[in-house]
Amino acid sequence: MTERSVVHSTFVIERLYPVAPAKVFFALSNLDAKRRWFTDPDNPMPGRFEMDFRVGGKEVNAGEPKDGPIHIYTATYQDIVQDQRIVYSYDMLFGDIRISVSLATIELFAEGKGTRLVLTEQGAFLDGHDKSETREHGTGVLLDMLGASLGTKN
Repeated sequence: MTERSVVHSTFVIERLYPVAPAKVFFALSNLDAKRRWFTDPDNPMPGRFEMDFRVGGKEVNAGEPKDGPIHIYTATYQDIVQDQRIVYSYDMLFGDIRISVSLATIELFAEGKGTRLVLTEQGAFLDGHDKSETREHGTGVLLDMLGASLGTKN
């Protein structure tokens, strides 16, 4: 019998972007805009990218890195408040192995002429296949790529 484990973790990442919340929200909610930044820097062309941005809608991003099995991200949008908040749950698979299940909340706050983005993620990391620290680092890289797509530097 395979030994099973779950490690629970929560992390919060903040970024300040010098553009209005509506522009940040657009980059998070529009398929073509999100495709420009929500990708693996080492494998920038996912094999599959789908997005149905509405409560109950799904997002799928799947790609195969050079050094391992296909990575599949599947999200369900749970709550959306235009220009203010996105709440979604998602799981990550490496091949057929589910490595984590998470709940993530993105909040956007007007700050001066810019936007403060606050991302809170609560994750269940399964059977030692992934770690919270790795996910937090990768999420930070993605938020930096979001900033670059908005024409900003973080």
